Amino acid sequence: MHQDLFQSPDYYQLDDLLSEEHKMVRAAVRDYIKTEISPIIDKHCQQATFPSKIIKGLGNLGCFGPTIPAEYGGGGLDYISYGLMMQELERGDSGIRSTASVQGSLVMLPIYKYGTEEQKQKYLPQLARGEMMGCFGLTEPDFGSNPAGMLTYFEEDGDDILLTGAKMWISNAPFADIAIVWAKNETGKVQGIIVERGMEGFTSPETKDKWSLRASATGELVFDNVRIPKSNILPGAKGLGTALSCLSSARFGIAWGAIGAAMDCYDTALRYAKERVQFERPIAGFQLTQKKLAEMITEITKAQLMNWRLAVLMNEGKASAEQISMAKRNACITAIQIARESRQILGAMGISGEYSIMRHMMNLESVITYEGTHEVHLLITGMDITGMNAFK
Repeated sequence: MHQDLFQSPDYYQLDDLLSEEHKMVRAAVRDYIKTEISPIIDKHCQQATFPSKIIKGLGNLGCFGPTIPAEYGGGGLDYISYGLMMQELERGDSGIRSTASVQGSLVMLPIYKYGTEEQKQKYLPQLARGEMMGCFGLTEPDFGSNPAGMLTYFEEDGDDILLTGAKMWISNAPFADIAIVWAKNETGKVQGIIVERGMEGFTSPETKDKWSLRASATGELVFDNVRIPKSNILPGAKGLGTALSCLSSARFGIAWGAIGAAMDCYDTALRYAKERVQFERPIAGFQLTQKKLAEMITEITKAQLMNWRLAVLMNEGKASAEQISMAKRNACITAIQIARESRQILGAMGISGEYSIMRHMMNLESVITYEGTHEVHLLITGMDITGMNAFK
């Protein structure tokens, strides 16, 4: 078992911008990753299994819904704390961060923002503790980047609705107790619905044979005329924009999380380069190796500054979806490039399970695609600065 020796890079002394509470939150999650995740994650990745025993620990740490008010079981924390949590979780593994991101931003947040008081009291405290797990159903087999084209729909039937359709590439789906599902009503308007495990006609087959996010549980959501009480409709979740607003919160977490993966790759490569001797000296002393490492820490520092500023804007209620989109795209491309460069520094050892780099690299191939592809986020920025829609 490889010992977790991670030391966080902070080239521009960004810790000076953090409060003591921020540092305490980060330290708690970092310690948890080192003691509970790092010793087991490679085995689960090799075996393509989700380490379900971590759910209780993540709940106890407050990683589920950290920005949700304490009255509903959340942490009542700010967005810098949320970002630091996601950074540390993804430093451990993207799949672990995905589980927390989905639970907090895509399940708890829509219930908090768009649900009734009864729905909030019923679900949020259990979700915060990890006693109940959820997933988010938006992507369909034929509609990923264009969610407005969704085919999943529901019809009214007395005090109930009947839901029909399918979603795919859904994190947490195989074990989720509830699913926040987005479907069209009889007028074609998108609405959010809480679907519960055990409802007849609702199944969630697991997606197998993944080369990425292997320690994360991914599946489909299949609805065969599922009868659901109207009381499970989120009354405020009307229109596709409500679903996308939840994605903005999740994308914020990805921006911080992806840089956590980059930091781990950089730290691993730096340590290895100082220890690996070739031609009678450590390879860290060669110009090309220093070029790689210097470029890595530069890009990490730039992303750290962007993420911190975005979190400040989030705290002030000033951040736009477009700004979040830019940060998500920047972090993902930065992280995947750093993973690839780090792998080269380690040479053949870079593909070994003894080191985390190849696992991060495979995971980041999913992270750069889900919740908005690299290209879609580029066009979001393009439309924002030009005022012209290039999607159609």
